[in-house]
Amino acid sequence: MKTVQMTLDEQLVKAVDSAARKLGTTRSGFTREALRAALKEMRVRELESTHRDGYRRKPVKRGEFSDWESEQVWGD
Repeated sequence: MKTVQMTLDEQLVKAVDSAARKLGTTRSGFTREALRAALKEMRVRELESTHRDGYRRKPVKRGEFSDWESEQVWGD
């Protein structure tokens, strides 16, 4: 691991310390997990944007997926 220095406002540090205590972790551990979650969310948004752009460039045509409609029916 690498040690990094960050500048945070006092209220944020207090909130992080409180959350870390509740979760039974350290400030660093909490921050690592929060950064991982933020990076994962950013990646998901990038993928969703790419997906949307693809459908804008090449929209679904009527009947394009009709062969699969019967597969979506759930039996009793």
